[in-house]
Amino acid sequence: MEKCAIITGSSSGLGLEMTKSLLFSGYTVFGGSRSGTDLEHDNFYDVELDITSEESVDEFFETVREFTDKVHLVINNAGICEMTSLSDTSTESFEMHLATNTVGPFLLFKGLESFIVPGETHVISILSTAAHYGYPNVSGYNASKFGQLGLIQSLKKEWKDYKIRFTNLFPGAIDTPLWDKVGMKASRDKMLKTSDFMAVFNFIVEAPANIQFPELTFLHKDGFLE
Repeated sequence: MEKCAIITGSSSGLGLEMTKSLLFSGYTVFGGSRSGTDLEHDNFYDVELDITSEESVDEFFETVREFTDKVHLVINNAGICEMTSLSDTSTESFEMHLATNTVGPFLLFKGLESFIVPGETHVISILSTAAHYGYPNVSGYNASKFGQLGLIQSLKKEWKDYKIRFTNLFPGAIDTPLWDKVGMKASRDKMLKTSDFMAVFNFIVEAPANIQFPELTFLHKDGFLE
C-alpha cells in the first residue's frame, strides 16, 4: 500500500464525499462509522466505529493494523450537531456532543500515534467556524468544537518531534441534509455547497508536502450565517 488514509464519519454527507475523493486519488481508505456504507471499492475498508467508545476505537485500529502499520492521512471528521436553546438542551445531549466531538478525537489521536509516519502523516480536522465563533442555540456544539480545537493545539506541540502536518478546516454552514434534521430555517442560498467544501478539501490534500495550512476558514461570500 503506497498511501493509506483513515477517515471517521465516512458513511454519509461530507465524510462519504471525502472518502470517494481519496479513493479516486489513489489512497487506500479505512472508513470508520457506526452505520457503514454501500460504497464498494477494492481499496476501501468499511470498518464499524463508534467514536465515543474507547473499545470500539481500539478495535478499529486493530483492524487497520491487519493491513498496515503506517497511516499517511487522517481525516478527523465524525461529529454531531443539535440545535436547541440552552434551557432546552438536556444534560445528556450536551454530554453527547462532548463525547462525540471532543472525546472522540482524543481517542482517535491516542490510537493513531503508533501509525504515524514521521515527516509524512497529515492530520486534517473538519472543525467549523463554531470552533472560533459563538452561535446561538448550539451551546453543546460550540463547547465541543472549542474543546476539540484546544485538544489539537496541545497535540501539535506534544507531537512536534514527529514533524507532521496538522490542518484545521473551519467551514461556514454547508448545505447538507443535516439542516433538515436540526430544523434550522436559514436560507440554503447563504450556505456553502458540498462542491465548495470539496474544492477546498482537495486543494489541501493535493498541495505539495512541504506546504502546511495550519488553519483555513472559508465561508459563503455573504459571510457568517446567524
